[in-house]
Amino acid sequence: MPLNPAGPDDQALSRTEALEESERQFRSLADNMSQLAWIADPAGRIHWYNERWYSYTGTSHEAMMALGWRSLHHPDHGQRVESRLKRCFATGSLWEDTFPLRGKDGQYRWFLSRALPIRDERGSIIHWLSTSTDITAQVSAEDALRELNESLEQRVAARTRELAESNQRLQVEISERAQAEEALRHAQKMDAIGQLTGGIAHDFNNMLTGVLGALDLIQRRVAAGRVSEIDRYIEAAMSSANRAASLTHRLLAFARRQSLNQCPVDVNHMVMSMEELVRRTIGESIELEVDLHATSCLTNTDEHQLENALLNLVINARDAMPDGGRLLIQTELTHIPLLQDALAPGDYVRLRVQDTGLGMSSEVIARAFDPFFTTKPIGQGTGLGLSMVYGFINQTGGRVSITSEEGRGTRIDLLLPCHHDAAEQAPAVDRSIEPLRASQGERVLVVEDEPDVRMLVVDVLKDLGYRVQVACDSHEALLVLQGAEPIDLLVTDVGLPGLNGRQLAEVARQHRPGLKVLFMTGYAREAQVRGDFLDDGMELLTKPFGIDELARRVSRLIEVL
Repeated sequence: MPLNPAGPDDQALSRTEALEESERQFRSLADNMSQLAWIADPAGRIHWYNERWYSYTGTSHEAMMALGWRSLHHPDHGQRVESRLKRCFATGSLWEDTFPLRGKDGQYRWFLSRALPIRDERGSIIHWLSTSTDITAQVSAEDALRELNESLEQRVAARTRELAESNQRLQVEISERAQAEEALRHAQKMDAIGQLTGGIAHDFNNMLTGVLGALDLIQRRVAAGRVSEIDRYIEAAMSSANRAASLTHRLLAFARRQSLNQCPVDVNHMVMSMEELVRRTIGESIELEVDLHATSCLTNTDEHQLENALLNLVINARDAMPDGGRLLIQTELTHIPLLQDALAPGDYVRLRVQDTGLGMSSEVIARAFDPFFTTKPIGQGTGLGLSMVYGFINQTGGRVSITSEEGRGTRIDLLLPCHHDAAEQAPAVDRSIEPLRASQGERVLVVEDEPDVRMLVVDVLKDLGYRVQVACDSHEALLVLQGAEPIDLLVTDVGLPGLNGRQLAEVARQHRPGLKVLFMTGYAREAQVRGDFLDDGMELLTKPFGIDELARRVSRLIEVL
């Protein structure tokens, strides 16, 4: 045991001396480093600068405490630097910025500055340590390189003009210009195709991964007898497949090749029916104003597609107002007296969606309708929303226009031709009716060239009690239709080899007048507008479809025999 043990006062004195020595060493190191440095308290108030700071700025400790280091900032950068630094002080995050500081000679030099929060063992900030490194030489080199590039471009342009003026071979110039224009058009076309196919491949590969992966796991679980675990994989596969179906519908809308079920639609009534959905979509931070025309605004269109178009525009407007704002949905009737941008003269319904959000530049507006073009972060947008709206509205004989300015919001107008026959009503379709089973073993002829789809349709109909005959193409189908056996319903794909499904139905009705027909299609130019494609006793089912929807359609057609 020591004869003279150190008491508490001696231990405290030793710690104090150690801290003072540590501080002297730090200040000696900081004063002799090549960077400017300062230390601030947790709130960001600077209370110490190193000697290199005073040597460069020509100031004193008293002057810095009175005026603050911001007095040395260039007026073009001070507000920006201070704003960013305050945010870092408030959030406790690392600060880094590049800006000029005034030296004692009155000249500004560029510095790369960093401020690091120093924390105690509990994670609380005890002070901030900042260093500033002189990067004037680097900035000057970059400026010199930029000026060199600009002067080089000017010299090249001047030389090009000299050569152009000396070259009098006009025919050669015309030929070269024509070739250059053709090459540019080809390059733009290939760029657009590359963008489109790349976007499709990316999205479809993701969705196919979900489907194939889920099916593989289902197969493995069934083989292992673990069938209780397959429900979530089935749901994942269904979700991915439905997303793929949604993508194909949007692509067809962009290409103006989707099948439209046109009927008279009161746009006012449609907007009112969607108002609650719109309010839930935009959230509480955005004020919604709905301004509807005093009289009915009827147009002849596909109501479901118009609802999707409006919802797309609402979502885009919401995303453009992350800090809240005001959204206006407005309808009005307007008359266009003369041909205007390929829009025929006549009466139109204008559906307007206007926001007070971020707005768009002229460059973004020029590309807004391009497929897979989006300004949203990766994973938050497919770039098909506006292109779908554009394709759908043009397919119905209307027009889409965008008026926007950066920082001042966006206005999108949908012009749709007026429908003046107010008495005409759209046929009601009750999707809640459960499919009926065959009551007397009714006979159905299924014509489909795709084996997997054919198997699916046949199995569904057999499960419902129908007697099913099968044909792989229109040639086999005609042999059955021209025979003597009764056929209660023809279910046929539109895109068949040889005679297509529509032609097959026409020939079939020559032998069997009034034969009911259910068309199936994934893509059909002739089926763009259902009213022009279907006669009485015919319906159109768009692929991909659900088993329940197929069963309901068959039941409905069979029931009205």
